[in-house]
Amino acid sequence: MKDNKIVKLSLVLFLVCAIAAGVLGVVYNLTKPTIDRRALEKTTAAFAAVLEAESYEVVDTGAYTLDRSVNSVYKASDGSGYVVESTFSGAQGNITMVVGVKSDYTCSGISITEHSETSGLGAVAASASDAGVAFREQFIGVGENVTVKDIDAIAGATITSTAVTNAVATSITTVKTIEGGAAA
Repeated sequence: MKDNKIVKLSLVLFLVCAIAAGVLGVVYNLTKPTIDRRALEKTTAAFAAVLEAESYEVVDTGAYTLDRSVNSVYKASDGSGYVVESTFSGAQGNITMVVGVKSDYTCSGISITEHSETSGLGAVAASASDAGVAFREQFIGVGENVTVKDIDAIAGATITSTAVTNAVATSITTVKTIEGGAAA
């Protein structure tokens, strides 16, 4: 008698799980195109904010020894520079950002695309607030030797400020490596 109850309960639990998994699969398939489209729009906007170009071509970085924080590198079709996407450790998790690097090896702009920094502190770096915009704008024109001492760090967010500064310096170094042909 007890064995029948266990089998019956197990069968009911299995059916509930199977139905839930099926529903999740259907919802995923219905929402995936929208999610992918929004991610592409976000990436396109970030690229345009840091280095305006008609289009960008992926650079094959396999032949180069690059910093492990560099996710991908794109070259502007008009030859004006590169966009480097990288992920660095912040105070509360990873910070993913894109950095525009002009052909003279200076930063043309930065855009933080993902982060989990503390609201009101490190999150200011990515915000549309005056403080966030001012923080990001000070990187325009800097070179690969920029350090956190060269910028006005966000008050209470030294780790975030350092991570962003390191990402800018690493991005410029990455482009120099690619342009100079320093293969692995």
